[in-house]
Amino acid sequence: MLSPRNRELLGLVPSALLVIAGFTAIFVQQQSNEAGGDTSVTLNHASSASLTYGLLFLGLCVATHVVIRFALPDADPYLFPLAAVLASIGIVMLYRIDPTYARQQAQWMILGLILFSATIIMLRGPRLAVLERYRYTIALGGIGLTLLPRVTGGAVNGAYLNINAAGISFQPAELGKVAIVIFLASYLRDNRQLLVTAGRKVLFFKLPPMKQFGPLLVVWGAAMLTLLITKEIGTSIMFYGAFLVLLYVATGRLSYPVIGLLLFALGAWYLGTHIGHIHERVLAWEHPFNVSLYNAPQGSYQLAQGLFAQADGGVLGTGFGQSLLTYPGTHSVILPVPESDLIYAVITNELGLAGAAALLGVYLMFVARGLKAASLARDSFSKLLACGLSVVVALQVFVIVGGVTRLIPLTGVTLPLVAYGGSSVVMNFVLLGLLLIVSDQARRPA
Repeated sequence: MLSPRNRELLGLVPSALLVIAGFTAIFVQQQSNEAGGDTSVTLNHASSASLTYGLLFLGLCVATHVVIRFALPDADPYLFPLAAVLASIGIVMLYRIDPTYARQQAQWMILGLILFSATIIMLRGPRLAVLERYRYTIALGGIGLTLLPRVTGGAVNGAYLNINAAGISFQPAELGKVAIVIFLASYLRDNRQLLVTAGRKVLFFKLPPMKQFGPLLVVWGAAMLTLLITKEIGTSIMFYGAFLVLLYVATGRLSYPVIGLLLFALGAWYLGTHIGHIHERVLAWEHPFNVSLYNAPQGSYQLAQGLFAQADGGVLGTGFGQSLLTYPGTHSVILPVPESDLIYAVITNELGLAGAAALLGVYLMFVARGLKAASLARDSFSKLLACGLSVVVALQVFVIVGGVTRLIPLTGVTLPLVAYGGSSVVMNFVLLGLLLIVSDQARRPA
């Protein structure tokens, strides 16, 4: 029977094969178009180039695997291969959209793997507890960075998302999501018992003592207020969802998420009817087809085109490289922002419902392995940390896929490890490192 680390090594092969197959399809399609449909003279060149890219990707993953093998010998053997599959899909799809995006994504992935390795080396074993000691510093630092784009950055579609410095754009909210989960996990670990047993009963609910519940509400409220100031609604939903889930996991009281969901519904109604840019997004969600290409005050050309692209894909898709991103012979955009907001629509159009379901299946397996690490964890902080990080990934996928499919209003959240976004790639690899540390502690013999 293969050891966990050998299973992890073997699990990296599919991601490399996806890179090879994807780049081969791209090169054959491109060169076939240039040669007027004759693929016989281009196949050898396409195979050689795609094989090179696949081996480079595999080599990068194997080097990271070696770090895991020595630093976390008992860690979950499937989390890193699943992340590698997602990253391979992202790089291939981005190269198909624009090679520049793929090259930049690969550079961010290398930085992410470096920070991933640093995270597991510095925080493995009992050193993970250092995060508990500095929970307030981490939380306030994450909130401060999230607020920084309002001061230094410009608005993009009404939201303040990025910090721009030296030609590099960074979204600090990606760091904020990890920081807030660390704070919630640490604080709830110390106060979970008092939140359950103490307090005063009002009607059918037992209100927790404010001495314990107050600091939690202050830090969480500061995070939510910061996100409302920066007008980044998608990240606010992730924070709020993680807050409710961890509160329920820590206390076991269903009343907390029930009250939280009722308050969310009330707040969503108020914001959607009284805050201008949020109201516009709600109108675009309700009436996406009330658009023209140049004037769309009550619709969404982006959402409408994304829905058309997904419908056009059918069950098996139009074929790799066949999605129309711009009108032939022009620079007029058919699918706006295909590299980030609508990359799921591009995948669904080219690979069909089957390909989209496979992608979501990989995310489900990733989240399931993270939750398993949480269930096996031996201490409450690690259990809550792994649960919170897994829920954040699940909510991030739900928010962007739900927006593209018109289940909920569309927001600017990125599809983890697939969509273009340097800060998202880097912080998701750091998140992965924390999950692997927890799983290694849980599986290590006592």
